[in-house]
Amino acid sequence: MDISRIRTLRGPNLWSRHTAVEAIVSCTEPERALSTLPGFEARLRALFPGLGALRRRPEEASLAHVLEAATLALQTQAGCPVTFSRCTATVDPGVYQVVVEYSEEKVGRQALEAAEALIRSALAEESVAPFDCDTTIHALRELDEDIRLGPSTGSIVNAGIARGIPFRRLTSGSLVQFGWGAKQRRIWAAEVDSTSAVSESIAQDKDLCKTLLRAAGVPVPLGRPVASIEDAIAAAEEIGWPVVCKPQDGNQGKGVTVNITDTDGLAAAYKTAEEIGHPMVEKFLPGSDFRMLVVGNRLIAAARRDPPQVSGDGVHTVRQLVDQVNADPKRGDGHATSLTKIRFDDIAVARLAMQGLTPESVPPKGQRVTLRNNANLSTGGTATDVTDDVHPEVAARAVAAARMVGLDICGVDVVCETVIRPLEEQHGGVVEVNAAPGLRMHLSPSYGKGRAVGEAIINHLYPPGDDGRIPVVAVTGTNGKTTTTRLIAHLFGASGLRVGMTNTDGVHVNGRQIDSGDCSGPKSARNVLMNPQVDAAVFETARGGILREGLGYDRCQVAVVTNIGAGDHLGLNYITTVEDLAVLKRVIVQNVAPTGYAVLNATDAHCVNMATTCPGGIIYFAQDRHHPVLATHRAQGQRCVYVEGDQIVVAEGNWREFVALRDIPLTRHGTIGFQIDNAMAAIAAAWGVGLSWDAIRSGLASFVNDADNAPGRFNVMDYRGATLIADYGHNPDAMRALVAAVAAMPAKRRSVVISGAGDRRDEDIREQTQILGTAFDEVILYQDACQRGREDGEVLALLRQGLEGAQRTRHIQEITGEFIAIDTALARLEPGDLCLVLVDQVEEALAHLAKRVAE
Repeated sequence: MDISRIRTLRGPNLWSRHTAVEAIVSCTEPERALSTLPGFEARLRALFPGLGALRRRPEEASLAHVLEAATLALQTQAGCPVTFSRCTATVDPGVYQVVVEYSEEKVGRQALEAAEALIRSALAEESVAPFDCDTTIHALRELDEDIRLGPSTGSIVNAGIARGIPFRRLTSGSLVQFGWGAKQRRIWAAEVDSTSAVSESIAQDKDLCKTLLRAAGVPVPLGRPVASIEDAIAAAEEIGWPVVCKPQDGNQGKGVTVNITDTDGLAAAYKTAEEIGHPMVEKFLPGSDFRMLVVGNRLIAAARRDPPQVSGDGVHTVRQLVDQVNADPKRGDGHATSLTKIRFDDIAVARLAMQGLTPESVPPKGQRVTLRNNANLSTGGTATDVTDDVHPEVAARAVAAARMVGLDICGVDVVCETVIRPLEEQHGGVVEVNAAPGLRMHLSPSYGKGRAVGEAIINHLYPPGDDGRIPVVAVTGTNGKTTTTRLIAHLFGASGLRVGMTNTDGVHVNGRQIDSGDCSGPKSARNVLMNPQVDAAVFETARGGILREGLGYDRCQVAVVTNIGAGDHLGLNYITTVEDLAVLKRVIVQNVAPTGYAVLNATDAHCVNMATTCPGGIIYFAQDRHHPVLATHRAQGQRCVYVEGDQIVVAEGNWREFVALRDIPLTRHGTIGFQIDNAMAAIAAAWGVGLSWDAIRSGLASFVNDADNAPGRFNVMDYRGATLIADYGHNPDAMRALVAAVAAMPAKRRSVVISGAGDRRDEDIREQTQILGTAFDEVILYQDACQRGREDGEVLALLRQGLEGAQRTRHIQEITGEFIAIDTALARLEPGDLCLVLVDQVEEALAHLAKRVAE
């Protein structure tokens, strides 16, 4: 068994909407059926009892199927929420595509490696170490816990998912973006992007914070920063014993010592606080430690926090009792679990000494032994939900504290006897205000019910009804993708929106190119959606990106499929037929929002077949208003776009909108058929998004098909009285469309300059010149700068073969070098001639042509 390629599909893809790891697996003939491997399955299950069913009979299940099942099962055994997997045979004998869902990318990849090791161990390969199931699953679980979102961030993300709000994890930590473009918001754990650094600094400075809270009428304990142990003792004498000593800028209860009653205890506490930050001393408030969670202007949750403690049984030592408590699976080493393990450190030992105990003491049955003074969950404390008990006046003081400091999400620490009475009545007070508070105690308290704090935070970020999305249009097909993408983006711009656009020419944001090259993949789409200056996005979506990584977004509002034709990289990555290509490209249709639309070419059967997979509505377009598919759709009162006379008609039920072809420069007064198709697709997309018809008309009228707006897409120029056309057409369907377009343009003599892409099939390269040979008097063949895996001269030979027997072509010339070929063609042009240049290096070739035209 050989795994030759592993890909990570990070968005909706050919196989499913799940994120997944995909591997190409080659199996030798004996490995294609478990029935030919005696004893293998028994050894396999002995090594990994949790494998589960293979879903194939032994004579049909290959090692690739075992790899699929094992990769999924290892993740589920490690606690990952995954359910989808698939193993599909390719056209190559013994070669399979294995796809397995993952929840965390690194875990999915490690599970695949572990599954391969399992198989090799079951095959009893001598060079392979025995497979240790428990160790492997433990390692996967540890990795998952280490890299997955913590409970606080995870609760907010899950609440966003429930609301349909898209999210993207920006780092391996807790920085998350919700929404797209101009509607994005960001959180860092339980801190939101609208919280200022000033507010956070105020919360960090406990003395300043108390000063402000006191000014707002919020009760706080007396106290002040201290400069030495002697100063600390003096402060304690001023405010009265007992006191609390803590760092002025600490967090998570680090360095805090409470209920100090004498100078020796204060001296020790001072040193502890000094290790964390500048110490301060304040009055100890009797009672329990309560955490109030404020989101916006509301108290969302409250919990009583109790310090870490164990209960004696008269048999076990304190250390053993702590070990028993820490064995609870709810307790972990960090913040990934609902509780944290009790720390047995010097602070715990010192706290035991205050109770007359050591770690080896055996407390009598029922005696409560406290391991720490503070009640923070991060040091092993527990929490009891008291949200329903909070007195309105207590809640009001908590909200006032958060507002005074300026925190959108705030953890207010209150010490008092009970929360059912106002603080002033019981000499309670607010002892701290925390930015980015932990949410664990509210989500999954030790006692009581959990609270929907993640939902409250999401509702604070996005009011009900707002899903944080901007209009997204995805465009795919064989021909016309880039022009349609550019025209849709132009229509958005005419509506006053700031547009992000990706295509094979680059990335453009608000009219400025920010990246160049082929940017029709998911990475470029994600970058646009991360840009806060984008109000709407249009993505050309190429086959390669979908295969390589999936889509760069979870769903789109409108998906446009211009057409599906042969010659579009068939034979690559197991996409061998037009039907395969259609299945791949329909991925954007399958991921249309339920309230969105798929814009489909009614004259293309492959496009029409996609309609049943669309979760939203369908808008068909076709020049022939009587085409059966379009006519049926129109008769059903559904949305259609078609041509009637010299106008494009937009119809739904009895409603009509008309756009004159003469007002769409792209179509050259309706003479260029494929540009009419592109215009109809763009109009349908703009309609599906909900743009105004005034903006659509204005955008159509102002879109000029020149080298700036649509480089390499039927750019028409005048060269000394001759018509010069530059186009990037590179497949048979494009050649047919170009031939039809130039046939409508008058010319004394017609010539074409063409090369061929080496990564196309032989028959596709030949067919291009077969088509051109019937329409042009002269053909100049040139060799591309990059042969894409072909031998020198191989592509030219195929192009020449396509011209054999051409009915019209009278002159054929072969030239090495694109620009030399262009100059050769230009030198022969006379007034009234027409020359079509099929460019390879689009930017460079257009610049060369512009220079020649200007001379």
